[in-house]
Amino acid sequence: MKTNIREIFFWLPFFVLVGCSQKKSNDKRIIIPNDSLSVYFSLANDFNLPVEKRYNYTNKALEIVLQDENDSLNRVNLFKVANRFYNTNSLKKYSQTVNLVLENSEKAADTVSMAKAYTYLGDYYRVKSVSDSSFFYYYKAEKLYDKLNSKYELAKTLVNKAALMFRVGDFIGSEKEVFKVLRLLKDDEKTDSDEINYDAYNTLGLVYNGLGEYEEAILYHKKALKVLENSDIIAKSQTKAISNLNLGLVYMNLKDYENAKFYFQNGIEQQLIDNQDPSIYAMLLDNLGYSKFKLNETNNLPDLFFQSMNIVNGLKNSSGRFLNLIHLSEYYESRNDRSKALDFANQALAFVRKTNERHDILVALKHIATIDPQKATVYTKEYIHINEDLQKEERKIGEKFSRIQYETDEIKGENTDLEAKNRKLLYFFSAITILGMFIYIVKSQKAKNRELLYKQQQQKANEDIYNLMISQQNTIEANRVQEKKRVAQELHDGVLGRMFGVRMNLEGLNQFNDDLAITQRLDYLVELKKIEQDIREISHDLNREKSELINNFVAIVDNLFEEQRKTFSAKLLSSIDSTIKWDLAVNSVKINLYRIIQESLQNINKYANATTIKVDLKKQENSILLIITDDGAGFNVNLKKKGIGLQNMISRAKECGGEFYVKSKVGEGTTITVSIPLENQTT
Repeated sequence: MKTNIREIFFWLPFFVLVGCSQKKSNDKRIIIPNDSLSVYFSLANDFNLPVEKRYNYTNKALEIVLQDENDSLNRVNLFKVANRFYNTNSLKKYSQTVNLVLENSEKAADTVSMAKAYTYLGDYYRVKSVSDSSFFYYYKAEKLYDKLNSKYELAKTLVNKAALMFRVGDFIGSEKEVFKVLRLLKDDEKTDSDEINYDAYNTLGLVYNGLGEYEEAILYHKKALKVLENSDIIAKSQTKAISNLNLGLVYMNLKDYENAKFYFQNGIEQQLIDNQDPSIYAMLLDNLGYSKFKLNETNNLPDLFFQSMNIVNGLKNSSGRFLNLIHLSEYYESRNDRSKALDFANQALAFVRKTNERHDILVALKHIATIDPQKATVYTKEYIHINEDLQKEERKIGEKFSRIQYETDEIKGENTDLEAKNRKLLYFFSAITILGMFIYIVKSQKAKNRELLYKQQQQKANEDIYNLMISQQNTIEANRVQEKKRVAQELHDGVLGRMFGVRMNLEGLNQFNDDLAITQRLDYLVELKKIEQDIREISHDLNREKSELINNFVAIVDNLFEEQRKTFSAKLLSSIDSTIKWDLAVNSVKINLYRIIQESLQNINKYANATTIKVDLKKQENSILLIITDDGAGFNVNLKKKGIGLQNMISRAKECGGEFYVKSKVGEGTTITVSIPLENQTT
């Protein structure tokens, strides 16, 4: 019976997917400091831990990575997460992660990461047996790596592509791709390419075995083994076991069972060194048993077959089970135990019908037809029908791969032409836009200069008016001081004189207690009440004048607020601390505070589109603190160029020996804070 080499090959992992052994770790003692990403990555790759725990650690690592920005390090970490999902056989999460990193790479125009993501998607669809999608992504990766002149990555991609073509039966196409790889590696001798060389030679050995060119197959499998001998490839013994298995299978097809047995025994010895993949061990045991069976060596038979079956039954991956059942059927057929032979043959046929591996179905039908002659005609008809369909399908797949390459190249060519046309249009419209912008900037600058000149003139006029107003206030204050002196003199000469007269008369009446004295005392008391009322009225007048004098600046600011409320729709909330001693502030401080408030309100009305404005004037220790807040559009303080209004406010604050702060974010409003010292200021 000829071995179905394609089924065996895809049960065997490529070298690049073989994981290295990790030291045992006691999971109960693991302490994870601060959700460290590196710790989660390390634990997720610890193959001594259960798959569920490794999957959970990978998910935790993904949660951390998703919080980072889309930069090169973030994309590298996403690839690490994808690798660990692949190693836990979480293919859905693997695909989602790779698609995410592909999307991020396209946004960042990161061609290297895009090519890598295409390769990962090719691996995903190859495992899912969606050959056309797998080929499509490998081909896209190939084109990008070729454009980047990345020979090593291009060679890896071509090896994957060759493996896919081998799987679907396109042996010639696979052979061509492998020789492309070998030419690339020959031209790039500086690259450490042992891994790719091994995969290339191993694939050629499998291809020639499939083509029936067994001598060529042996040659390239031995070249693969030689690469292993001269390199430090990870899991070297495990990989040697795979190559020995492949060589043994070729010798089985040559019916050279002695050499086949030799290589299967070597494979078992090598596999036991690393002891990584029990599936490989099971395949080696089964084929060793089959070689011994063909050599009529009965020792350890059928124990080797059943030992292999027990290992395979304990694994989720059931690859290798089909050939094991066929070998058992042949063994019992040779022992004239037709019942067991037919039973195992039926099990093999039922198994491959579930897996729908049609090459294996052909092998099973051909074998069972020899054991069950009564149904041989039925099995033969089914064999012919499936074989014809399979040949048609393999031809179609080869044509489909060619069509994918052609259509991808055609789309790429169309895109190139479109890019050239778009580039010309872009240059034309860019020139028009630049010219238009130049004209606009010239006109806009002239208009701004006129507006700036007007504002400067208006500002100077306003300051002159306000200075005149303050000067008038000083005149009024001087008159009021004079009035106070007059009132004080009146108090001294008038009220005090009357009080003195009343006091002297009351002292004179102390000697008398008759009715007349009592009546006179009552009259003097009434007079005292009148004097008391006069003093109270004079005191109230003086307090009111002082308040009016102090609050004259406050009244001016309140008038500004009232004008704002009448003119604009934004809600204005104002608060002026009554404890501020405005009489300690010089006129320049009041002028500059007034102008800062006025300029701020103008800016808010023009640009902020605010719904609420809040102005607070309060005392803070020995300083006057002005805070103006709005809920408008805001701006980027670091990027936005300071306009003339903002520069004037800063200049006014510095002129008073104060400090000016502005805090703003786009969409979060603006806050202006001015702090002016009140101490050492004199009227």
